[in-house]
Amino acid sequence: MEQRVDIKLLNEKIEKESAFIKTIRDEMGKVIFGQKNLTDSLLTGLLTNGHILLEGVPGLAKTLAVRTLASIIDASFNRIQFTPDLLPADLTGTMIYSQKKEEFVVRKGPLFANFILADEINRSPAKVQSALLECMQERQVTIGDISYKLDDPFMVLATQNPIEQEGTYPLPEAQTDRFMMKVLITYPSVEEERLIIRENLAREFPTASRVLSVADIIAARDVVREVYMDEKIEDYILNIVFATRFPEREGLEKLTPMIEYGSSPRASVNISLASKAYAFIRHRGYVIPEDVRAVCHDVMRHRIGLTYEAEAENVTTDEIISEILNKVEVP
Repeated sequence: MEQRVDIKLLNEKIEKESAFIKTIRDEMGKVIFGQKNLTDSLLTGLLTNGHILLEGVPGLAKTLAVRTLASIIDASFNRIQFTPDLLPADLTGTMIYSQKKEEFVVRKGPLFANFILADEINRSPAKVQSALLECMQERQVTIGDISYKLDDPFMVLATQNPIEQEGTYPLPEAQTDRFMMKVLITYPSVEEERLIIRENLAREFPTASRVLSVADIIAARDVVREVYMDEKIEDYILNIVFATRFPEREGLEKLTPMIEYGSSPRASVNISLASKAYAFIRHRGYVIPEDVRAVCHDVMRHRIGLTYEAEAENVTTDEIISEILNKVEVP
């Protein structure tokens, strides 16, 4: 009985604390038409301190969405175009000699911002990718012999073009695992694209207003972690993740020859966090199985390795995740 009262109070608190989500969505909606999944993914990453890998063809408003969200919460934003000749120091910064001071001084790179859009991250060689991914993990940059803490929030959104793969350096599995989610960006509907045309032809392009501060987001993160998750939901998440490692445990023997390696423990942690954020975005103080199912594809699609047999049969990780979700018993 006491637990029910706690859940009720928590639900009321979350409903109150998450009221700003509607405001953010409304402001994003002034500039971005459609792309609801992209907006929700950005909010999930922001509320859980996670990084996001975006995959989609050019021109789907990825840069615009990130820049708009940054302006709504009055955060700094930098876009870095990854190219084959990029160097790690082009991201982190370097020491330069000042003739005026007659000493070396630090010139900080573009990574010193709240939002980093790493455009076409797979265009640069491994050294540059690893420099960025180290900053993502450690939340600091070392220049010379001094380490500098990165701004909080610090969120990396890296884009990949799924079509043009010539001359690219694909991210190794250990590096993609650092991204909380891999989100697939799709084309807008006919009506959404009609609105895009009209807004781009209008005399003035709409802009979003600043409605929150960075401090508000940092405070909201603590509230997201308060969202209640029952032990049965934890078991459900574990069963889903373990089914990618041992499919036969769930009666999915046919998937065994398709999966080279299953999801890491980061998948379990990130599904839990993303599920709590998903519930928070929907103004709910507790996680339900539908929240878990809603985030599973984005969190796990880059954490499952396919065998040559699966690739030969054109089996995708999304199909494997769907099979698992259809088989694992829902609490």
